[in-house]
Amino acid sequence: MTKKQAPQPPRPGLTPRTVVDAALRLLDDKGLEAVTVRGVADLLGVRMNTVLWHIKSKTRLLELMADAIVGTITCEDLPADPRHRARELMHRYRRALLTHRDGAALVTGTYAAEPHTLRFADTLLRALTDREPAAARAARTLYALVYFTLGLTQEQQAMSETDEDRFREAVTTGPYPALRAALDALAADPFDARFTDGIDRILD
Repeated sequence: MTKKQAPQPPRPGLTPRTVVDAALRLLDDKGLEAVTVRGVADLLGVRMNTVLWHIKSKTRLLELMADAIVGTITCEDLPADPRHRARELMHRYRRALLTHRDGAALVTGTYAAEPHTLRFADTLLRALTDREPAAARAARTLYALVYFTLGLTQEQQAMSETDEDRFREAVTTGPYPALRAALDALAADPFDARFTDGIDRILD
C-alpha cells in the first residue's frame, strides 16, 4: 500500500487567486466539465497537491470561481428608484454570467457564501426592501429573480444551433395543441427579450 502523498507547500507566486484565474481560463477554453484540480494543475505546470494546498478541494475551487464571477459586478452608479435598481442589478448579474462559458451552470451548482456573492445579494435585497419593507417577501423576490436568471442563462449557454429547429419539429408533429398554438410566440423572443420580460414580471 502506498502512503498518501501530503499536499506540497505553496509555490512562490502561486496564490488562491492565481489558481482561480487559471480555473476560469480553463472554463472558458474547455467548459465546465473540463474544470478539475488536475486540469488546473496541468495548466499552471504544478502538481495537483500544490493546487490543493491553496483551494483544498474541487468543490471549494468551484465556489471560489463562482464568487469571482459575481465579483466582477459593480454595485456603484445604481438608479435611485428601488425597482430600477433591482432591475439594473439583475442585468449586471446576467452579463457577468454570460462573460464566461458555462458561467450560469457553474454558479448554479455552487452555494458560495463568499464575500462577493454576499455583497451582491445584500445590495439586491436592500433594493427590494426599499420597495417592500417585509423582509420575507423581499427575500422570496430575491430568490425568484436569481433562480429565474440562472435558469434562463444556463439554457441560453447550453443551447445549440439546432435546438430551436428540434423544438419546433417536436411541437408541430406531436400531441401538444397548446404549445402548437403558441409556437410562434414561444420561439419569437430572443433570450434578451425573455430575460427583460421575466424580470419585469417578477418585480411587478
